[in-house]
Amino acid sequence: MRLLFAEDDRDLSNAVKALLERSGYMVDAVYDGESAVDYALSGAYDGMVLDWMMPVMDGVTALGRIRAQGINIPCLLLTARDAVEDKVAGLDAGADDYLSKPFNATELMARVRAMLRRRDAYVPDVLTFEDLSLDKGSMELKCKSRSLRLTGKTYKLMELFMENPHMLFSVQQLMERIWGWDAEAEINVVWVNISQLRKRLSELESSAEIRVHRGSGYSLEKKL
Repeated sequence: MRLLFAEDDRDLSNAVKALLERSGYMVDAVYDGESAVDYALSGAYDGMVLDWMMPVMDGVTALGRIRAQGINIPCLLLTARDAVEDKVAGLDAGADDYLSKPFNATELMARVRAMLRRRDAYVPDVLTFEDLSLDKGSMELKCKSRSLRLTGKTYKLMELFMENPHMLFSVQQLMERIWGWDAEAEINVVWVNISQLRKRLSELESSAEIRVHRGSGYSLEKKL
């Protein structure tokens, strides 16, 4: 799953980003409210965590603008404010939950998990398509009696395809969704990881394939 994290304190941002990534999330970190709006409008996130007090645009204003564009991804609002009226303002702006600073890392992770469970389009822990199943906990891809464990970006790609079967993704979209807007990786890493994933499906002798649409991108389909 991909998260947007907006926090202007660079040290706190780095620590929370590392914590989330160790738990298996992909995280894009930004440091002001305006950037949070720009990133959120890409529609590429499963959830977002926004700090209230940020430069350029505060988190509540940013969230209001995001909601005004019809973006309904769940949001956890972080803030040092703890007055009831502040909490009400944050929730009325469209936040799904509220966590006061300073916070405990364990509680933060629990609230992130709870936030993601409340998504409108709930994604199960085991994804299925044709004769494939992907266990998101063990990162194991199964087909009939065969199985193998995916790792790194190859797993993230398979997760994305199985959450969105038949959807066509361009190379640029895959780069943004899996590696992030600020990634320093070259675009050919997409081709390399797609090639690896197609080999894995061939090893499993699956009836599904990552189909190449020349000049357009890739999609998960049933073999012709």
